[in-house]
Amino acid sequence: MSPERRSPEHERSTGARPAGVTTEEAAAADVQQMFDTIAPTYDRANHLLSAGLDRWLWGRSARRFRPVLRHPETVALDVCCGTGDMTMALLKYRPAVSNAAPILAVDFSHQMLSRGREKFALHNIVPIEADALHLPIANASVDLVTSAFGFRNLANYDEGLMEFHRVLRPGGQIGILECNQPEGLTGALYDVYFKTVLPKLGGLISGNVRAYTYLPASVERFPRPPRMLQLIKNCGFTNSTWTSYAFGTAGLYHAIKP
Repeated sequence: MSPERRSPEHERSTGARPAGVTTEEAAAADVQQMFDTIAPTYDRANHLLSAGLDRWLWGRSARRFRPVLRHPETVALDVCCGTGDMTMALLKYRPAVSNAAPILAVDFSHQMLSRGREKFALHNIVPIEADALHLPIANASVDLVTSAFGFRNLANYDEGLMEFHRVLRPGGQIGILECNQPEGLTGALYDVYFKTVLPKLGGLISGNVRAYTYLPASVERFPRPPRMLQLIKNCGFTNSTWTSYAFGTAGLYHAIKP
């Protein structure tokens, strides 16, 4: 979507709003139910619809945090973990020692987290069923907070960032991997696939066309990198950056709690 076509609503956007939903409470409930419904086919749909790009994006983002993950005492928290693929990508860089702190994996969709638990079995990962806006985590107790393709589904982005800030220790980091609406020719091609092809294929795989119609709408609504970086700064983080991946169709937001 070019700047001249972009609605001011996208820059004012404060959180996810599925079609027909107007309040934060209703948005959270709607998104939770949607992900519970598509959980059985979620992994298969993701891998097929992205042609395997999702795995590469998780891996590349996790590698960014190798320096902090390699310390046994590091407490890492993966928020909106879904079925746990980003969590497992982070685990690859954790030391295999008995005294290593576990990775905490949070999601509020029971069905998604149930599938994550199957992947976490026998690994040093603790699944937690909870709302990302109300984390059952102590203040200043975490060294790294990540979220992969889930942050844009929060009903309030500012509250999500403030909750990340609350649980982080001073010097802690956030890493938010999210989709983005690119500009120019890439954006035009992206629109054709994302808004026309993907909903139909996703609907066929999952049996839920609405969920895969919501997906491109949620990306279009999500703040563009300059605005998102400003939101991150406004919530008290410093050194915020956005690293573009896959021709600008996704990227990693990184920042530090001073």
